Amino acid sequence: MVTRIGPKKHADVTNRLSSTVYVEKGQQYGRSKTKDKEKTEVNNNRSKKFHGGVAARIIRWSLAILAVLAISGAVYAQEKAHDDAGEQINFSPIPNPVTPGNITPQVGNHLFLAGHAFGSQGYVCLPKDGSVSWTVNGARPEATLFATFFGEPIQIITHFLSHNDDPRAPQPVAFGNATWQSSFDSSKVWAVATPATTVVAGTDQSCPNTGSIACLLLTAIGTEEGPTGGKILSKTTFVQRLNTKGGSAPSNPATGCLATSDIGRQLLVPYTADYFFYRAGE
Repeated sequence: MVTRIGPKKHADVTNRLSSTVYVEKGQQYGRSKTKDKEKTEVNNNRSKKFHGGVAARIIRWSLAILAVLAISGAVYAQEKAHDDAGEQINFSPIPNPVTPGNITPQVGNHLFLAGHAFGSQGYVCLPKDGSVSWTVNGARPEATLFATFFGEPIQIITHFLSHNDDPRAPQPVAFGNATWQSSFDSSKVWAVATPATTVVAGTDQSCPNTGSIACLLLTAIGTEEGPTGGKILSKTTFVQRLNTKGGSAPSNPATGCLATSDIGRQLLVPYTADYFFYRAGE
């Protein structure tokens, strides 16, 4: 049996079907549009984060490059003044620290670089006079030095203990000497202090923090150019360590160096300090 639909009823059914299809398509289109919008927002956020990170890296690298140029320019200017007796160039943007005579470099040496160090002093528990002590051997320094360029801290030097590779080094060569290596051109300086060139922390305005490691004037006993001939530190004559904070060997017996069973135990003590680098000049 076939039911016939009149023209008017057929039109109503068609309109309802069309309306239904339109609504369904509209809902589907709306959902698709919402998804596209969400996807676009996610992509925009990712893009902002990506470009923000890239911009930060570019800015930091640019500052590092400017730091290299600034330090290299200072070194070049001082070398030119030293090598050309007919041309006097006084390039000294860093103010000289005021220090006691025993930790002040000899006249004729000029400050050319300074950095603020964050690091540690390493100690080993060893036997001493029938007991044990953290201070049988000198502390082992490990630090990174920073200088500020355009308000941003830039790494300029690493500080550590290493073998002195300079053939002019005093013989016999020590197990290791305090070393500073340029983060820009890998040039190095090795230097040592003596009791006569030491100031106890807390006894002078240049070394104000009582109980911290001593302030020092270290004399260069070896230098080395970088692998490509870099000379930022290779003509250093003296290094000052000032404004020390922390770093001293523990005096409290509860720190773990009490008996022979503790021999060999190691300890790292955090410290900060300012380091000043000098070279000879006219």
